[in-house]
Amino acid sequence: MKYMLLIYNRPGFVEELTEAEREALFGEVDAIMRELTESGEMVGGNALADPSGTKTVRGVDGQPAVTDGPFLETKEHFAGYLTVDCESRERAVEIASRWPDIRFGGHLEVRAVMDEAGTEM
Repeated sequence: MKYMLLIYNRPGFVEELTEAEREALFGEVDAIMRELTESGEMVGGNALADPSGTKTVRGVDGQPAVTDGPFLETKEHFAGYLTVDCESRERAVEIASRWPDIRFGGHLEVRAVMDEAGTEM
């Protein structure tokens, strides 16, 4: 089953780390990515650009309305994602639990990817 691991971080946390802490953090991410690639569980993923250029489109009175985002009060932003193909939800949660960003106030959301038939709904 495929799962999306949605990564949410506190803006600016990486810049608060020392160079050694940043290297350790990125080293842990690289190790997890290598493990997932070697095990065949890695499907894909990407980091997302800084949220300062984000636009949000909502329906207002039946028409699209575009606003800048995120707003200043935002405590976290959607920073990236992984898609993994693992045997169980528990395995996907285990992978997310090892993601080093959670030690710095981030969190990961684990969501099953629906198949084309959409029968999971």
